[in-house]
Amino acid sequence: MDPQLLDHLVVAAVSFVVVVAVTPLAKRVAPWLGAVKVPGERHIHETPTPELGGLAMLAGILAALGAATRLGAFDELFRTTSEPETIVLAAVVITLVGLIDDTRNLSPGVKLAGQVLAAATLVLFGLTINYVYIPFGAGEIFSLSPDASALITIVAVVAMINAVNLVDGLDGLAAGIVAIAAAALFCYIELAPQTDVLITPTISSAGMILSAVVGACLGFLVYNFNPASIFMGDTGSMLLGLLMGAAGVSAIGNTDFPTRTDFFVASVPVLIPVFVLAVPFLDTTMAVIRRMGSGRSISSPDKKHLHHRLVEIGHSQRRAVLVLYAWSALLAVATVGPTLVDGQLVLRTAGPVALLLLAYQWLDAVRHRRRLRAIDRADNVVAHPSSDPRRWPRAGGGEGTPT
Repeated sequence: MDPQLLDHLVVAAVSFVVVVAVTPLAKRVAPWLGAVKVPGERHIHETPTPELGGLAMLAGILAALGAATRLGAFDELFRTTSEPETIVLAAVVITLVGLIDDTRNLSPGVKLAGQVLAAATLVLFGLTINYVYIPFGAGEIFSLSPDASALITIVAVVAMINAVNLVDGLDGLAAGIVAIAAAALFCYIELAPQTDVLITPTISSAGMILSAVVGACLGFLVYNFNPASIFMGDTGSMLLGLLMGAAGVSAIGNTDFPTRTDFFVASVPVLIPVFVLAVPFLDTTMAVIRRMGSGRSISSPDKKHLHHRLVEIGHSQRRAVLVLYAWSALLAVATVGPTLVDGQLVLRTAGPVALLLLAYQWLDAVRHRRRLRAIDRADNVVAHPSSDPRRWPRAGGGEGTPT
């Protein structure tokens, strides 16, 4: 095995083991800090559940990066750049914001300010998006000024934080989808063949961070997959969103100025999390439109997210999560696959799989509607016995003949 790939696997393994070991401690600490999610009208879970899993995930990330300092694949990275330290600092900031929110319920404005602060920490130490491509018209590429670069980076990272935060509504959903996204982006960065894209060969923190994220998510799923004994809370969901955003920005943060032809390929590392997390991003957009249309605050909670609707049409929590895993994995393969294997093969495979997923969900919804109609008919018979043909009076009189 490639020694560099092996070192990345070691980072993922350290993260996994530490999260598995520390999560029981987080479960015991959460009630003491008042971070327990009590069942309510907008919640699907039925028992009070601790929600500081994000602290265990942070511990896994920190331990994994600490182990990376001892591995040969990352010697040059730690010697030539402060990117890892910058990402760790931003991760600590967003975890503190999430911890306060989970224990004290921050207002939406204060919570957003904390997210901006964490994203600004990345910018302050030089982790920024330096170019934008405008595909309309002549398709111009623009080198951003420092102010514009800072603004776009902060907006992109905050958007990723909130997408992961909003999709965290079913047991294991956010951790699984982020694991898929992180694995896809890692495969592109570390395994895709080199192209003619005008990228200066530089050491990036992205692969190392993504390895740690995959390990942390898989370790947390040991406790968080349905039935979950602990939730990640905002402490965890915002941490994962920030790390995904930071890894995407890091992957292209130090490129040469690309040509028009090369720009899309150079931008793929940033676009992959967006494509793979299309489900939560779509959900975020729908939630904002829905709440604005009803005259409510865009931060007001409800039970109309995509994952809630899957449960409403008859899926169990576990099955709803697996369906969303399947869609996210399909998007990951469609996005990353063409860079690793024959693109036509990917399309020929992904298309039929997508149709099968759609057919499965449609048939399941039909079965659920039929079950509901059968239940309604049974309830009507119990409430109105005269509507049951078996109780109608027989010709010639008898016990059932009305007087």
